[in-house]
Amino acid sequence: MKRTISSVLAGAAALWLGLAALPGTAGAQTSETAIFAGGCFWCVESDFDHVAGVLDTTSGYIGGEAQNPTYYDHEGFREAVRITYDPSKVSYDKLLEVFWHSVDPTDAGGQFCDRGYAYTTAIYATSDEQLKEAKASEAAVKKDLGEVATEVTTAPKFWDAEGYHQDYYKKNPLKYKYYRTGCGRNSRVESVWGDKAFMGIKEHMG
Repeated sequence: MKRTISSVLAGAAALWLGLAALPGTAGAQTSETAIFAGGCFWCVESDFDHVAGVLDTTSGYIGGEAQNPTYYDHEGFREAVRITYDPSKVSYDKLLEVFWHSVDPTDAGGQFCDRGYAYTTAIYATSDEQLKEAKASEAAVKKDLGEVATEVTTAPKFWDAEGYHQDYYKKNPLKYKYYRTGCGRNSRVESVWGDKAFMGIKEHMG
């Protein structure tokens, strides 16, 4: 009898594990990742943290050749933000909309007061489907603005930035607001996009 009960329990466990691996069950993927470079990663984090369906944002570095880049040594890397989101609550298309309308896609030399490659804009797709959607959105923005300097490519390795950069706008609200205003980020985005500026996060921008 003990052997029979053990066999039944083992079979039940195997069945549960098998079901968990099927789409739409407990083992199914519940989050996805998007990566955007939009100038200062403090600002990109702040913007996307106010999008419903975004679960987490992480500032970091992407695109360079070296290992373990740091804030003081990330030549060839862009500042970027890795976004973890719930696709049942927010689509990748929606994230693309927020991204484009919170940066200046026409600037090939950086963003706002921050100049140089590290601050240039890019969309780093984490899947073939994302790349397809990103390319389509790029074409739409070109029609809207006439030119786009933002790179759209497949994501290489993303390196997390130092801890003091994470959630900087929460940890240092006064310094952050002073920087964002002084750098001219909001005013430039409004100049480029007009009524479409900060689409999807206008409430957050006030």
